[in-house]
Amino acid sequence: MSVNLTDTEGGVILCPSGDVVAESEPELRAKMRAVGSSGVTKMIVDLQNVRMMDSAGLGLLIAAHNSLQKTGGNLSVIHASQDLLELFQSMRMHQHFSISGD
Repeated sequence: MSVNLTDTEGGVILCPSGDVVAESEPELRAKMRAVGSSGVTKMIVDLQNVRMMDSAGLGLLIAAHNSLQKTGGNLSVIHASQDLLELFQSMRMHQHFSISGD
């Protein structure tokens, strides 16, 4: 998995490429931790190149949301596929942070 980082006004966009599953989750977690520890308060995860996510990926998003929330920041997910949107809604993740589709 590769993860592209793009700085924006007041935040960072992380764009993982590949499935966010247990096997690839540690790499994305490391990038997200590095971004979070740099003082960023707005993290956007762009899922345009992700088609599948397992419980490890879901847990990673929840952990990132919780960490950012403690420092007054926020997490957003953009460009989620229809399948991922349905997964997020069934897990009620959209009640905790912003999630939008393709």
